[in-house]
Amino acid sequence: MELTIDQKIAEWMTPVFDAETHEAIKALQLNNPKELQESFYKNLEFGTGGMRGVMGVGTNRINRYTLGKNTQGLSNYLLQSFAGEQIKVVIAFDCRHQSDTLAQVVANVFSANGILVYLFESLRPTPELSFALKHLQCHAGIVLTASHNPPEYNGYKVYWQDGGQLVPPQDAEIIREIESLQYASIRFDAKPELITTIGTEVDEAFIKSTLDNAGFNTPIAARQALKIAYTPLHGTSVKSIPHVLERAGYNQVAIVEEQAVPNGDFPTVASPNPEEPAALTMALALAEKNQSDIVIGTDPDADRLGVAVRNMAGEMVLLNGNQSMILMTAFLLKQWKLAGKINGKQFIGSTIVSTPMMFDLADAYDVECKVGLTGFKWIAKMIKDFPEQEFIGGGEESFGFMVGDAVRDKDAVGATLLICEMAAQAKAAGSSLYEELLQLYVEFKFYKEYLISITKKGIEGAQEIVQMMKDLRENPLESINGQRVVCIEDYQQSTVRNMMEGSTEPLVIPKSNVLIYYLEDGTKICARPSGTEPKIKFYFSVNAPLESIEQAAVVEATLDANIDAIVAEMKLY
Repeated sequence: MELTIDQKIAEWMTPVFDAETHEAIKALQLNNPKELQESFYKNLEFGTGGMRGVMGVGTNRINRYTLGKNTQGLSNYLLQSFAGEQIKVVIAFDCRHQSDTLAQVVANVFSANGILVYLFESLRPTPELSFALKHLQCHAGIVLTASHNPPEYNGYKVYWQDGGQLVPPQDAEIIREIESLQYASIRFDAKPELITTIGTEVDEAFIKSTLDNAGFNTPIAARQALKIAYTPLHGTSVKSIPHVLERAGYNQVAIVEEQAVPNGDFPTVASPNPEEPAALTMALALAEKNQSDIVIGTDPDADRLGVAVRNMAGEMVLLNGNQSMILMTAFLLKQWKLAGKINGKQFIGSTIVSTPMMFDLADAYDVECKVGLTGFKWIAKMIKDFPEQEFIGGGEESFGFMVGDAVRDKDAVGATLLICEMAAQAKAAGSSLYEELLQLYVEFKFYKEYLISITKKGIEGAQEIVQMMKDLRENPLESINGQRVVCIEDYQQSTVRNMMEGSTEPLVIPKSNVLIYYLEDGTKICARPSGTEPKIKFYFSVNAPLESIEQAAVVEATLDANIDAIVAEMKLY
């Protein structure tokens, strides 16, 4: 039976919890009862990117007890699943406040349960954790990170033997184990002899793997001619990306000095998210100062990649996640074809909210495009579920990409090297990444995507998001912007509804609270509550033929107008 808020608070005032926790609860009771209610009204849940939340006391917060309970439950599950084996886990953490101390708490609980722990000596990129798990032949991995969330957040991502994040059935089974536990059952007393500190040896293996997987024999002169402006946005990629680029031969890399030092306050940006144009303001200014060819920005845990390139007029423009994904996928497919490696047994990966242009690329190169739910754990699952096929690369619209399968999560380190290889080769050929993108639009059609994220915080906000999805599901729109809705995919109900025929078919994909509307002109509109943030997201994709590069501005303006009209009609502003 679910405890009431008052019962939860009473439990946290027992001797199971330390004096510091008791004092923090008393302070909230006295000074901020609404915050106290927010802290205890529910338990933090696993979403598309693991568990994230605000740091503080309570069941709805990130703290040593909520993470300790997660880790105890995971320890129990590992001991049951791999009985008789010496279980090994690897732990990494990012630049956020308390990440290092919480990582030590997690290591202590694992070791207290007799599990061998590899703990990174200092902050490391999330993709290196995925790589290290397989490199060290571990059973599971944990990274303490809240990715690009605001400074008050932290989080806990769980990875499995294959290097990918938890997916069914393990996720539900582990959650059940965690929920069955009492806080008193957490074993916090570490066995130091089971905890090994790791660092440079794994770093070197990760860098070498990145060079092998994302490097494509670009002439050294071309690499040296490319001017790069780079920012880690106060995060972990500074531990890897400068070394990877230097080893590859890129010697014109200018780093935004003010953002080069890891800092959990992220003092120079409102949001450390390369999806937000404002996050790359300083990098763009550095690029103008140095006349750089490309701007690279990564989020704090170095899994997301923001890219800016010069357009046909020589001006710096930001690529969205779909555009960078299309460029990288097309390049990889071309390289595989030139090497004679495509034989019908390859695939690329994408997600249901990403650009449909990925299907066009797959068809052109005679490979399969597999599509899963939002989150790279589903792309990693594709690799695991289809060992008879080779994974070339793939991504999603949220500025993530994965090159090959050495890392089973989005990887800004490998993607940075890949995009620089592409830019260097294009420049050497008298072209540019922007021109290459427009040429793809001429070949396949001009696809334009747009994202709106609406933040709804707290209990009331969560209820508003539920109501918005309920309205779209139970009272579906019949036409939008003068175009009939021809099909609605409901991933929560596992149905595909043909609006023209009035028929319904089953949708064979795991359940998720996602709705996708398809219009008769090929427009795609997706609504999805975030799994890790108090947001509801709306994804738009429109397209039109492009006869020539010279007509790109006119066609893009028409597509932008279509998106604006759709957003206005749906009253999302």
